[in-house]
Amino acid sequence: MRLDDERESSNIDDERGAGGSGGGRAPIRIGIGGLLLALGALYFGVDPKIVFSLLEGSASGGNQSAVVQQQSAQGPDPQKQFISRVLASTEDVWTSYFQQLGRTYHEPRLVLFTGAVQSACGYAQASMGPFYCPADQKVYLDLAFFQELKNRLGAGGDFAQAYVVAHEIGHHVQNELGIMEKVNGRNGGLTERGATSASVRTELQADCFAGVWAKRADDARKILQSGDIQEGLNAAAAVGDDRLERAGQGYVVPDSFTHGTSAQRANWFNRGLQSGDIRQCDTFSAPSL
Repeated sequence: MRLDDERESSNIDDERGAGGSGGGRAPIRIGIGGLLLALGALYFGVDPKIVFSLLEGSASGGNQSAVVQQQSAQGPDPQKQFISRVLASTEDVWTSYFQQLGRTYHEPRLVLFTGAVQSACGYAQASMGPFYCPADQKVYLDLAFFQELKNRLGAGGDFAQAYVVAHEIGHHVQNELGIMEKVNGRNGGLTERGATSASVRTELQADCFAGVWAKRADDARKILQSGDIQEGLNAAAAVGDDRLERAGQGYVVPDSFTHGTSAQRANWFNRGLQSGDIRQCDTFSAPSL
């Protein structure tokens, strides 16, 4: 990605080293006029049992947060700068898009943490992965997640990281547009699971919104380089429910899906990437996903 000359966002809260690593594993619950169970566990909400089976026996995973924290204290932090520039790019794209809609985009904040963090949606450990909390309009990210994405799921590269951030910002866009509130009202919270559930449709739409950002950012600033799009598609596919379930437990249970299959996630990301139009991201009206 070509981001070296781009501005950095001022909406970064660096809380690395401020959190603890203790405490029990607790589900993330999101409140939008009530409790909304959304981003359950690692890799955008997969069943924690699958996640922990994937991480079991890892000798290095538990130390990655400490490594990130140590690096941040030694001076320049290229990874933080990169994330800040990606965030700034999403701010520019969505501010412009909302202006076209006659609306105002309220920029979210992104919190970098290590080990564990307390959000308005509850306590979360790094093993739960990146998540967006509508209650405080913040994205929470432990940078060690990107090592897991690369080493364990085979989805490395700078644009794969940008996709992760853009997906979570996609949830903020949903929140800004009132989509989350409407879905929560219809379903009493995204506690349902299954291949065609509201939870899956919500996550696939966030993937599509990530693609919309990439298309519009590239049109405006020519940020994409050769291989970037494939990195994004690889990252989207890497975190599909079917792939993670097969890796974690050896078989797939569609009734347990919360985020969609690898093919669906890559398809909806690509749909946003090709169109640059949020009207093409209506997963809730789509007869098939």
